Amino acid sequence: MRVGNIKFILTAVIFFISCSQAESQKVNSEAYLASNSKKGETKYAASSKINGVNFVAPSRAIDNTWTNGLKQINSSWVAFVPYAFSKVGLANVNYEPDRQYWGESVEGVRVNIKQAHEAGLKVMLKPQVWMQRGWIGDFDLSTEEEWKTWETDYKRYIMYFVKVAAEESAEMICIGTEYRNAAKKRPDFWLALIKDIRSQYKGQLTYCANWDDYEQVTFWKELDFVGMSGYFPLSEAQNPSVSDLQKNWKPIKDKLKKYSNKIGKPVLFTEYGYRSMEQPAWRSWEKENQPVVTNHDAQATAYEALFKTFWQENWFAGGFAWKWYTSFRRMDPTNNNDWTPQNKKAQEVMKAFYGK
Repeated sequence: MRVGNIKFILTAVIFFISCSQAESQKVNSEAYLASNSKKGETKYAASSKINGVNFVAPSRAIDNTWTNGLKQINSSWVAFVPYAFSKVGLANVNYEPDRQYWGESVEGVRVNIKQAHEAGLKVMLKPQVWMQRGWIGDFDLSTEEEWKTWETDYKRYIMYFVKVAAEESAEMICIGTEYRNAAKKRPDFWLALIKDIRSQYKGQLTYCANWDDYEQVTFWKELDFVGMSGYFPLSEAQNPSVSDLQKNWKPIKDKLKKYSNKIGKPVLFTEYGYRSMEQPAWRSWEKENQPVVTNHDAQATAYEALFKTFWQENWFAGGFAWKWYTSFRRMDPTNNNDWTPQNKKAQEVMKAFYGK
């Protein structure tokens, strides 16, 4: 082969590799923030706002008609949550797809991702551990041996779905949810996990901190978003006004903006929302098993205040409403005080802001 031909081939190969790397960086940077060094602020394109919902895994196989409801409210993203389970004081992370809902199985997750993509929706895969008889944020262990067992189990569970996300081209993975103690006590584990995930998956990554401990997370700079559950307690009022809630949001918003600029990553509410009940914006999780007064107006008001506070902020990436059912149309929305906005006034508020 002539020298000239060899040079031509080498040049072509180098050009192809360079273009591939540039395209990969472009894809991985799509919808990310751009740094404004003059003002010291981080920005996130408004046109790329993440208007999402957390989808409740169906117990049985479903067709693609569930995507119609999301398109009708202008949703652009959906999060799938295949749960695993842990018990208080035990190191094991138990994921048993054959004994869980279809929507939590690998088959179900794959089908749902395909359905979402066919409908033009982007996907966040959010494997999440539910603590039986407790909250996962309180999960803690006593010995190094126990922590190593947990790390092995948890990594196996997460990497199981990293493979699914990579093969199905899911756009984002949330690598953990509200693990207050584990995130604080095992930082090296999370850094190693992120590295392992990055080696197999080229999409976006986040972690879901609780609303009151995101500053304790030490590995944000290795991720693409500062993710958190946005359940900040705002008002003890039974039926607060939009203006009152916006006023109470102000110092929280200012703090989140400052933190976003410090870390250099946009803030993402991996979960947000309110129950349709009186006193919707005050520690609703404490009333999960208590009788409450249904109030759809209060829920809608809380949604409106949140959207008006954050959705035009360029350092704020958007969020995933908690939660959205495929079968809610069969329920009675009039007397329902669940977290979902479906078939309630909050749905119309969401539709309006998601459509902007």
